[in-house]
Amino acid sequence: MKRAVLWCAAVVLTVALTVLLFFPASWLGPIVERQTGGRLTLGDAQGTLWRGSAFLGGAPGGNGAVTPLLPGRFAWRLSPLVLVGQVALELENPLALSQPIRVDGNWSQWQVSPAELMLPAERLAGLGAPLNTLAPSGVMRLSWTALELVRQENMVAVNGRTVLTMSDMGSRMSPLKPLGSYQLAMDWQGQQAKLNLSTLRGALLLSGSGTLDRGRMQFSGQASAANGYEESLGNLLNLLGQRRMVGGKNIIALEFK
Repeated sequence: MKRAVLWCAAVVLTVALTVLLFFPASWLGPIVERQTGGRLTLGDAQGTLWRGSAFLGGAPGGNGAVTPLLPGRFAWRLSPLVLVGQVALELENPLALSQPIRVDGNWSQWQVSPAELMLPAERLAGLGAPLNTLAPSGVMRLSWTALELVRQENMVAVNGRTVLTMSDMGSRMSPLKPLGSYQLAMDWQGQQAKLNLSTLRGALLLSGSGTLDRGRMQFSGQASAANGYEESLGNLLNLLGQRRMVGGKNIIALEFK
């Protein structure tokens, strides 16, 4: 009896090790979907958990098709030491990342190396409303300093700074292209971040500030047309919010609570 139990245990251990060693990358797609609330998935995943590649896409719709959100494929290398609590991950995509990213840490705390990620605005419509209605165009780049991430219960605390630069942005809701270029800076302290939106140049002027606290955003800002563009931007401004007269000029209040 004892010998049979040992034999069964050996078989189970062998099967478990085999599954871990050859864990298919294709199994990661459903995991990403669950963690992002059905927004994102991995398309055409190849390789294994330890060494593989895939493109990042919007979760498949009714036809099962996955639409790429970012250019190129992300290739990863994950050290098997993660099984004993040590994380060492390398991620690269020459078409989307300015340089390879390295993630080091353990099961509850990670350090992410600085980099910049290109986000083609046209592909963001694949994330659904309201982006599919606005149909944004332009080039977006998300850059960050060295980040420290710490898992706290069911959330992740972040320390560091990220900057979203949006260049030559447009929308199918406006015939004027481009509308302008903007910058959204986010200073992260734990589960909170301070937000600051500013206009770099353009006909549509956007500004504001706010906070992001445990996934809930509070933002107060305004949108207006630069001198000479009031008429051409009238319809778009009406979609953004309620008009207010400030200093003899129509201002659109941007309030998110």
